[in-house]
Amino acid sequence: MPKKVLVIVVAAVVVIGGFLLLKPKSASPWDKIPSYRPHLDHASFFPDPIASGQEATKQCLTCHPDSSKEVMATAHFQWLGDTMQNPRTGQEIKVGKKNLINNFCIGIDGNWPSCTRCHAGYGWSDDKYDFDEQTNVDCLVCHDRTGTYKKGPSGMPAKDVDLQAVAKSVGFPRRDNCGGCHHYGGGGLGVKHGDLDATLDNPNDYDDVHMGRHNMLCIDCHGGKKHQIMGKGYSVSVNPQNGIACTDCHEEKPHADSRINDHTDAVACQTCHIPTFANRVPTKMVWDWSKAGDDSRKDDVHNYLKIKGEFVYDSAVIPAYEWFDMTVDRYLLGDTIDDTKMVDLNRPRGQRGSPGAKIWPFKLHLAKQPYDKESKMLIPPVTAGKGGYWHEFDWDKAMGMGAKLVGLEYSGQLGFVETRMHWPLSHMVVPAEQALQCNDCHSQGGRMDWKALGYGADPMDVGGRGK
Repeated sequence: MPKKVLVIVVAAVVVIGGFLLLKPKSASPWDKIPSYRPHLDHASFFPDPIASGQEATKQCLTCHPDSSKEVMATAHFQWLGDTMQNPRTGQEIKVGKKNLINNFCIGIDGNWPSCTRCHAGYGWSDDKYDFDEQTNVDCLVCHDRTGTYKKGPSGMPAKDVDLQAVAKSVGFPRRDNCGGCHHYGGGGLGVKHGDLDATLDNPNDYDDVHMGRHNMLCIDCHGGKKHQIMGKGYSVSVNPQNGIACTDCHEEKPHADSRINDHTDAVACQTCHIPTFANRVPTKMVWDWSKAGDDSRKDDVHNYLKIKGEFVYDSAVIPAYEWFDMTVDRYLLGDTIDDTKMVDLNRPRGQRGSPGAKIWPFKLHLAKQPYDKESKMLIPPVTAGKGGYWHEFDWDKAMGMGAKLVGLEYSGQLGFVETRMHWPLSHMVVPAEQALQCNDCHSQGGRMDWKALGYGADPMDVGGRGK
């Protein structure tokens, strides 16, 4: 072949390669997965024993001077994220774990040392915590490679942790780093998230196809720049800003069958590709605080604990399905409730035909939790803290202490009201061959409640009666 032709061919290949770098929609999902720098052995950087977590961070900062400031700006450290307008006051506020009520452990105020075991920092033991002190950032919890790092009360390293060994091991986060907190949130394995538990530390294909078959890490999807971890937890978030989606890697119409592709306009990917959740480890579905304090019952982590009440766990759970436009309504401190019906703490917005809404799968967590019967307000009691319910089993005292800490008044009229939280599911994605098939939804006795979703009947009914 003449040399001129060779030059032209090579140039064409270069041009094609240049276009491929733009990652068109037809590109492989693997093109979107980030690469990581080769692991750097840190052993030589920590020649001496380390006395405290703060000392470890101080040494980390000698080579990574901006890291603490970056972490301190995140929701992982501040426990505040989205800004929203309070519908009751009209004020703009930031919301997060720091100031929201949930229906598992209820709230952090007065309970800081217990709750902040999972804080990405050190020493948060009261409401005077210094969020501006750089050495309060916990580098090790996300970067430990020994598998031995554990946190104790107020987020301090457990006493038996060899901090020097941990510091020598550090590298980019792996699944067990993230799972150390997220798999055990709410006080135990599988309590909060139905689609996050310890099976994902070392999963098989059917626990989660991304993490099992393809050996992906949490940071492959959730990674962000300057320690700003991407993703949304709708127990504490109200909008999709800084979120992630299947279409970050996959095409919006990825199926060979156009009839299935048509579903993606109104059905979330997760709906078909997460047929069940909590498949090998049960998740808590019901938490009844009103049953707490009974000395006659035997403690059993999956059924009853005197300090926490009665539970219902379940596994291989079929999700609930509701329209979701990626925003939620949120119960805020000081809001009044209708105690004659179920109280939604984070009701998903959206309905059939509304912009951006799709049918999503959810774990629904139901609870009976304390409230003030006179003011009709939910109040976060002090439970784990000094003088709290777990120590004295006095609800009135616990509620009074909690109310004072958050700036509310407690009338002394204790009640328990039914509440519900919605947990959108995005993990435990099964291989394609295990995804839902047509008859799972479009059949007599199928899993969809079409009328509740705004249809007259199954939209596949003959003659269009379901439209």
